[in-house]
Amino acid sequence: MNIDRIIFAFAGAMILITTIFAVSHSLHWLWVTAFVGANMFQAAFTGFCPLAHILRAAGFRSGKAFK
Repeated sequence: MNIDRIIFAFAGAMILITTIFAVSHSLHWLWVTAFVGANMFQAAFTGFCPLAHILRAAGFRSGKAFK
């Protein structure tokens, strides 16, 4: 898997998990969901994603979105 696919999978998993936690435990989990969504929104315009930098340093190959 390249960095792009890992980021999309991670973001999707975080959104699903925190939504489930918000429904079953506390609505405060929606703050994490909002942070993930805001980070995805700004990455679409700036190309900056902290997870992409971490994965690149770990040796994963870049995709087309996060070079």
